[in-house]
Amino acid sequence: MPQIPEKIHELTVGQLSARSGAAVSALHFYESKGLITSRRTSGNQRRYTRDTLRRVAFVRAAQRVGIPLATIREALAQLPEERTPTHEDWARLSEAWRSELDERIKQLNRLRDHLTDCIGCGCLSLDTCVLSNPDDVFGERRVGSRLLAEGR
Repeated sequence: MPQIPEKIHELTVGQLSARSGAAVSALHFYESKGLITSRRTSGNQRRYTRDTLRRVAFVRAAQRVGIPLATIREALAQLPEERTPTHEDWARLSEAWRSELDERIKQLNRLRDHLTDCIGCGCLSLDTCVLSNPDDVFGERRVGSRLLAEGR
């Protein structure tokens, strides 16, 4: 991994990509979504402060566990600009995500358990299949578009 001399306080997009492991296109996307920021040089080139490395690592770690980018952006907005997220920041923010992740794990476990049944059945019935029609409360009472017509 390329080392950045201490005297360099700003990184090019290529340097940020090499150091963070994120593709240049991903960095541009993160910037368009407000997850990271850059300044433009007189030649209109992006320059990122060194703390952006930590922010990119934060974004990528949160993405790996399935946190949506909008939620990550909200979390980063709670941090002061020009400061890298600290261990304490990560602990506080990730604790808030714990219940959401626990619920996703439960859903994935249910999906996995029903997938085994479905493979044995093979029907993929839109009426009864728990994979293609999970928790369909209205389907037990009515079928088709009658429900929409009743609402009018």
